[in-house]
Amino acid sequence: MAETSASFIHDPHDPARWDAGADLPERRANMKVTLAHRFEAGLMEIMFRLFRLLGVDRASGFMGGLLRRIGPLFTGVQKRGFANLRLVYPRNTTAQNRAILSEAWENLGRTVAEYAHLKEFVPFTEEARVTVENAEILEQIRDSGKPVIFMSGHIANWEVMPITLYRAGLKCAIVFRSANNPVIDEKIINLRADVMSRHQIPKNKRGSRRLLTSLGEGLSVCMLIDQKLNEGIPVPFLGHDAMTGLATAKMALKFNTPVVPLSIRRHKGEARFTIRVHKPIMPQPTDNGKQDTEHLTRLTNDALSDIIHDNPGQWLWFHRRWPKEATKS
Repeated sequence: MAETSASFIHDPHDPARWDAGADLPERRANMKVTLAHRFEAGLMEIMFRLFRLLGVDRASGFMGGLLRRIGPLFTGVQKRGFANLRLVYPRNTTAQNRAILSEAWENLGRTVAEYAHLKEFVPFTEEARVTVENAEILEQIRDSGKPVIFMSGHIANWEVMPITLYRAGLKCAIVFRSANNPVIDEKIINLRADVMSRHQIPKNKRGSRRLLTSLGEGLSVCMLIDQKLNEGIPVPFLGHDAMTGLATAKMALKFNTPVVPLSIRRHKGEARFTIRVHKPIMPQPTDNGKQDTEHLTRLTNDALSDIIHDNPGQWLWFHRRWPKEATKS
């Protein structure tokens, strides 16, 4: 089927959008707003105005180039990136790892600037900045009317994935990590609501209950599963045990819902992307629920590991993803 099919264009600016009545989540409430928070939010607003004046290509290129140069000066973060790469790619030279981190810094800078231009990333149109591979899988999911769990990680510009799902007509809830700054958190929630589902679920205990409710009501879920959790179990990720949450597997098994991996690749040096929809991972429940959960969690980690290996320079290597003792040189 052609990507420009009218059946694939769902406009979030349509007053009759399917989620028009959904309330947006409140901004981060467990932190008092300080003058420093307001100052940071003011700087962000000034930057976004500059980015909009520059246009998406120049803004993305400017911030990408800037972070490529100054990112390595954040020595603690750079050191963590090197440690993670030495763990995952022990045969890499220092120069190879430095090149991967340089690309990761550039990608992060570009992603920051692109927040001011999320409305530019419309798939399924002529001259689209987003190309979708295996889009027929999205069509099959949408037409089935049954929910799935979409999963990925912080790769390329990860916000483009839920934008694409919304445009494809998928009724989704988006799981997100609240920003540390409550004022900025509120701004990002509203930015997202203009281009993707208004059903946004923060990662907290209250959000966990809402996740289950959303799936029970027939909404699909889109979540990033690559961040470290203090709870969970150690499961191999990129070849090494990492504490991994069990929520994805537990929900898939509870609702007999497939898990659909998504990968995204930035076109080199551009604010353009290709999203690939991967073959769904089907839960296979047995009489041993604990074993089923661990097995499905391993499968999802393996799928995400493959996605990162295919495109290592566009993943955020700066997370504290593995235990400190594992990344010591």
